[in-house]
Formats: sequence, C-alpha cells, structure tokens
Amino acid sequence: MASRTGIAYNEKFLEHDTGPGHPERPGRLVALVRRLRSSGLWNDLQHLIIDPAPEEWILRVHTREHLQGVKDACRSGRSAQATLDDGDTVVCPASYDAALLAAGAVMGAVDAVVPGVLKNAFCAVRPPGHHAESGRAMGFCLFNNMAVGARYALEHYRLRRVAIIDWDVHHGNGTQEIFYADPSVFYFSLHQYPFYPGTGAHTERGTGDGYEYTTNIPLPAGSGHDEYIQAFRRDILPALDAYRPELIMISAGFDAHRLDPLAQMTLTEETFSEMTRLLMEAADGSCSGKIVSVLEGGYNLDALSTSAEAHLRALAS
Repeated sequence: MASRTGIAYNEKFLEHDTGPGHPERPGRLVALVRRLRSSGLWNDLQHLIIDPAPEEWILRVHTREHLQGVKDACRSGRSAQATLDDGDTVVCPASYDAALLAAGAVMGAVDAVVPGVLKNAFCAVRPPGHHAESGRAMGFCLFNNMAVGARYALEHYRLRRVAIIDWDVHHGNGTQEIFYADPSVFYFSLHQYPFYPGTGAHTERGTGDGYEYTTNIPLPAGSGHDEYIQAFRRDILPALDAYRPELIMISAGFDAHRLDPLAQMTLTEETFSEMTRLLMEAADGSCSGKIVSVLEGGYNLDALSTSAEAHLRALAS
C-alpha cells in the first residue's frame, strides 16, 4: 500500500550559503536526506513537486518593504554573503530564490494534504522561518514559511481554523506576531525560557479577536521528555479538542534535542516521535488526520537526522 505521507524537498535549498561555521548550514539537509535514504524511509514517502511561492502570497504575511529588503540584500551582488538583522541571518545571491521555494514547499504540502491527496507531509526546507516577523528578518529566517502556508490554507481553501504547534527550542516570535490578533490561527509554542529571542512568556496570549488564541508554554533549561509530554496532555491537547482545527501544522525544530549545541534541553528521538503521535491523534479527531510539518531548527547533524526520521516514521505509521 502506497504511503500517504509526503515529503517536500529540493536541492536548491542547499544553495542558500550561510558561510563557514554558521550553524544553519546546507549540511543540515544533506545529513537529513542521507539518513532518510540509508534507513530506507526515503523511498517509502511521496515526493512532492514544489514551486516557489508567488510574491503575492509572501505579501499576505509580510510587508512589501520587508520583501524588497530581503530581495535587495540577496541580489545586491556586492559580496558572496550579506547579513540581515543583527548579524546572524546571512544571505547570498541564491538565498532569495531558496526562501521563496521554502515557502512554496509549505504551500505545496497544503495542496496535497488539505484536499486529502495525502494524509500528512513534512517540508524539509531551509532557510527556516518562524522567527521572521511581518516586517523583519531575524534568527536565520527570511520569510515565515509556516505563516505563508497557514495563510494560504485559510484563504485558498477557505478554512476557518488552523492550529500551529511550534516545538522548536526557540520561541517562534514571528509566527506569533503575524497571527497575534487572528482567531483563525491558534498558535502554541513550547520553548526554552528565558532564551533567544526573549519573547514567549506565558502572559503573551494574543490581542483583540485573537486573545486566548496564543498559548505559550515556557520551560526552563534542562527540561526533557516528561515535561514536554505533560505540557501536551495538560495544555495543548485539551485546547485542540475544543478548537477543532481543520488543519494542524507543526513548526518542527529539533534543537530541543539533548545533543543540540545551541540550547540546553534534553529531548530524545522518542520525545519527537511521541509528540508527533499525540498530534496525529488530535488531528484524527478534528480534521481527518491532516498535518503539515515544517522543519525549523536543529543544529547537531546526527540529532537532527535521527529526530527527523523518528518524526517521519510516526507520521507514516
């Protein structure tokens, strides 16, 4: 029986060159794909054909000034690399096209999952996106891939409720900012706190019509499997049951793994697998199992690769 789990990947993501020594490097995806191939899982997945996101969809969640600023920085031609924000978000001439393709991959996954062609899909993309705010690049992120995909699902498919669960070790300030006043997106984040980028306190709960549609679960450094699963059962799963999302989306960072060099959490592959299974049960109950997952962080190549494999094996089970 053919798998109903898709993967969105394109080698053009490797052309986003962040320079020597940068943690968000092409080798992340090289290692991930190598692991999926060697494990045999690669051939079991449905491989999506993806196109760059049209700029009009980038502009649904970002300002025109932001889009033009990213384009100018990438295509200035003055050097092989340039930096945005405070210096850690590095771009090269190929980065703009890679960023459009990353956002387009999430749109392509939505096109496969929402109509029911596939049950779920994982987008193995870079640059990542969840730190990118409507008018600001930061934290290795140029465009907010997750936000573009969620807005596309809402507007193109006329969905009314999308849930985003962000388990990257860093708070997804960009996704929160973009949907902070929007009740059509329920944003959940579990993250190390206090930590970069400084947002994500429990008191940040949305504003206006979006009040109570943001749930932050800040966790202290050293938190592990039990703390994350308890947070899922105590906070996330009951809220999902009440919200009844028509699509569940996952900002799947794997940098809360115990081996990751940029954080101090203690998760293992088992944790990512268990969180995936819990969200699959929630999705089965509210939206016929529809899940779109998008790669965010994860900077130890072995931990990233094995964690992504565990996540995908759960999705494909």
